[in-house]
Amino acid sequence: MRRGFEHELAEIQDLLTEMAARAGSAMNTATQAMLNADLQAAQAVIAGDDVLDDLTGRIERACYDTVARQQPVARDLRTVVSAMQISSSLERMGDLADHVAKLTSMRHPDKCIPEDVRPMFAQMGTVADQMATRTAALLGTPDLAGASAILAMDDQMDQLHRDLFTAVLAPTWTHGVEAAIDTTLMSRYYERYADHAVAVVRRVIQLVTGDPFPLTATWPPTAERDRPAGG
Repeated sequence: MRRGFEHELAEIQDLLTEMAARAGSAMNTATQAMLNADLQAAQAVIAGDDVLDDLTGRIERACYDTVARQQPVARDLRTVVSAMQISSSLERMGDLADHVAKLTSMRHPDKCIPEDVRPMFAQMGTVADQMATRTAALLGTPDLAGASAILAMDDQMDQLHRDLFTAVLAPTWTHGVEAAIDTTLMSRYYERYADHAVAVVRRVIQLVTGDPFPLTATWPPTAERDRPAGG
């Protein structure tokens, strides 16, 4: 019976890894579509979002079936529940890539971001791609060092997000209100994408360590204030 349970968990893990890889590919393609005003690439991302939604459904059904058949408890139950929560975060990552693609499509044939903030969005795309790649690897082989690297990348994304807000609010901004709104929305999509990757990492850390993960962007906690209440 235990071997059957482990086999089911391995299948769920494979689906989660596939989801993470697809979410990363979607944002990478969406970034290139945005930077190059590539309508065809944007439409491919939009069409591909259904695949991620389908994978989410498959994972949920697999988790429900596993609970019904195996009746897991303690750590085993946490593993199954975490898989459902992780799939939800990965689905949102795909949705945010879809948002980037849809805004790109809406503004086509024009570019939806001004040329002078293009380098920052290129950096955001690079960070998002690295986070997704490492998240997929982490789901395949849980590793605290890999988790820490992803959390550090989230700090980079947050800084880029702040830099873009500074650019939009600066007196030197000459691109008008619509461009300011589009730039702000795009920046927010990337920042939230990274946040959902962090949510996945936190779940993995919980499973590896058995401890609640503190609401900070660093691991392990570096000061008493970083530790969860009662820890």
